[in-house]
Amino acid sequence: MRLSSIFTTTILAASLALAGCDDSTAQTASANTIKVEHAQGTTSVTPSPQKVIVLNPSTLDNMDALQIPVAGVPKNSAHLPAFLSKYQGESYLNAGTLFEPDYETISNAKPDLIIAGGRAHDAYDKLSAIAPTIALDVDPHHFTQSLTQRVEQLGEIFGKQKEAKTLTDAFSAKIAALRAQSEHAGSAMVIMISGGKMSAYAPGSRFGFIFDELGFKPAAAFTQAGKHGNVVTSEFIMNTDPDWLFVLDRDSAIGRAEGESAQQVLDNALIHKTKAWQNKHIVYLDSASLYIAGGIQSYTRLMDSVSAALNNAKSE
Repeated sequence: MRLSSIFTTTILAASLALAGCDDSTAQTASANTIKVEHAQGTTSVTPSPQKVIVLNPSTLDNMDALQIPVAGVPKNSAHLPAFLSKYQGESYLNAGTLFEPDYETISNAKPDLIIAGGRAHDAYDKLSAIAPTIALDVDPHHFTQSLTQRVEQLGEIFGKQKEAKTLTDAFSAKIAALRAQSEHAGSAMVIMISGGKMSAYAPGSRFGFIFDELGFKPAAAFTQAGKHGNVVTSEFIMNTDPDWLFVLDRDSAIGRAEGESAQQVLDNALIHKTKAWQNKHIVYLDSASLYIAGGIQSYTRLMDSVSAALNNAKSE
C-alpha cells in the first residue's frame, strides 16, 4: 500500500457545488471527513476525535508515543506493559477484555472513534455499529513500512503529523544504526517460552524483527512463519547452536505466576553447550511490551536491549 493512498480526504463540497447544491452544512461536514484505509476496511473518520476507545495495545503503544488522549482501554485480564500501566487507572473507562469488548459500556460512553483490531478482530462489526471503528494492525511481512504508516495515520487523524514524522524518522534511524552492528553479530534464534514449552520464530513472522530489520542471520530454517511459532526443544537448540538467543517469556507477559520461568527452562545441560549460553549471549526481552503491545515504543525498547547486549559483548 502506498503512503499516498492511506488517507483520502473526502471533499464532497466541490462536487456538490458543481451539482448546484448550496447546503453549506453538508459541505463542511463532508470536507472534514478523512477516509482511513485499515486492516478491516475503509472508514470515514472526523479529524481530531475527542473520545477514543482503544482496544488494541499495539495502537495504544503508538498513541502513547504521540501523546494522544485516550478515553478507555480493556482492563479485565489485560496485563499491559509497565510503560502503559497508567491506562489501567480509574480515569480510563474499562472497555472489557482484549478479546471481548464490553459493548454496553462502550456504547454508553458514546465514543467518537473506536480503534479495534488485534485480538478484538472478530468484534469489528458490532463495534462499527456503535461508532466509527478502525483496525490499525501492523503487517509483520512489511513491518517497518507498515508500522510507519500506522503511526502516520494516527498523526493525520489527530493533527500530529509533525510529531509522527519525528517519531518514525528516529525509529528508522535507530534501526539503521543498530543494523550496522547486528548484521555482523552472527546467527540467532528468537524463541518464546510458555508453560515450559518453546517455540521459535522465523523471518517474516510475528517476532521476525530481529532478522528482518536488524539483520541477524537465522540459525535455523523453518517451513512455517506461523503466528504461534515452530515447536523446538533444548536438543534442537543445542544442535542448531546459535550465537545469540533472544527470549520472550509468555507466562510473565500475561501475568501467569505458576510454573518455571524462561530462565529456569533454559538452565539445563543441553542449552549449556550452546555458544549463546557459553558467551552469555542469551537476551531476555521485555516480553509484556512485545507480546501484549508491540508498537513503536515496544520495538524501540527491544532495540535498546539488543544494543546493550551487543555493547556488553564487545567490552568482554
